[in-house]
Order: sequence, then C-alpha cells, then structure tokens
Amino acid sequence: MTEPRRDRLDQPIEPGRVRLPRFDPEAFGRWSESIARYMGTAKFIVYMTIVIGAWFAWNTLAPKDMRFDPYTFTFLTLILSLQASYAAPLILLAQNRQTDRDRLAMEEDRRRAAMQKADTEYLAREIASLRIAVGEVATRDFVRSELARLADELDEAAHRRQKLERKEWEEERT
Repeated sequence: MTEPRRDRLDQPIEPGRVRLPRFDPEAFGRWSESIARYMGTAKFIVYMTIVIGAWFAWNTLAPKDMRFDPYTFTFLTLILSLQASYAAPLILLAQNRQTDRDRLAMEEDRRRAAMQKADTEYLAREIASLRIAVGEVATRDFVRSELARLADELDEAAHRRQKLERKEWEEERT
C-alpha cells in the first residue's frame, strides 16, 4: 500500500497534531513577574479601590436605566474572581522564578565560599611556612646584638692585648 502524497489536491490531508502557538517561556516569565510586581504595589491597590468605588457609586447612584450591575454587584464579583484566577498563577510563576534565582545565587555563594575557604587555608599554610623560615633567618635585632657582642669581645681583646704589650714593654725596660 502506498502512502498518500501530501502535494495532491485530490487526496485529503491526514489530520496531524494540533499546533499550538509557540511562546518564549522566558519572555512570558518576565511578563508575569512584571504583572506580579505591579499587583504588589500601593499604586495598584489605589487604582483598584478607585475603580471599585466608581463601580459602586455608578451602580447605586446612577439612574436605574443606566446601571449595568444591580445591587448585588454580580458582574463586579465575576470580574474580580476572573482577575484573582489569573493573578494567582502569575504570582506563583513569579515566585517560582524568584526561587530559582535564589537557588542559583545560593549555589554561587556556596561555590565562592568554598573557593575562599581553600584560598584562606592555602594562605594560612604559606604564612606558617614563612614563620618557620623566618625563625631560621637572622633578624635585624639578632644581627645587631651579635655585632654588639663581637664589638665588645674585640674591645676586650684589644684591651688585653694592650695590657700584654704594656707588660712586655715594662719587662723589656727592666
């Protein structure tokens, strides 16, 4: 049996998968975060209060034939429910994205802390080895004290030699 060719006009096209529009999840996420951020501001609450107040005022104070939502405000309740049903998932999406960013930041902080710890341990070992090496190296004060001691010994030796020479000279004179 042969496959039907798609380029033939006399053959029906086999139904395929429904192709939904494609969207960029990152762009959608950024958009949802901006909506969630806006809904969390005082500006949004003030505007929402003004709209609801105007809605109440219009539908209670306007002439009966101009009111579009009678006393129980069913249409307003429907609109607020619709707004809440879209706001909740957008807020959750924004929170999930923030959680992912926080997790990545925490992993980066852990990685940097581990690197800093390794660097600190390396530097501590280096400082310890330098202290050991410096302990074996003559310091300026040590060299000064040794030079002073040698100078004193030379002075004593010169003084003894002078005494000895004087003694020998006195012996020769006598």
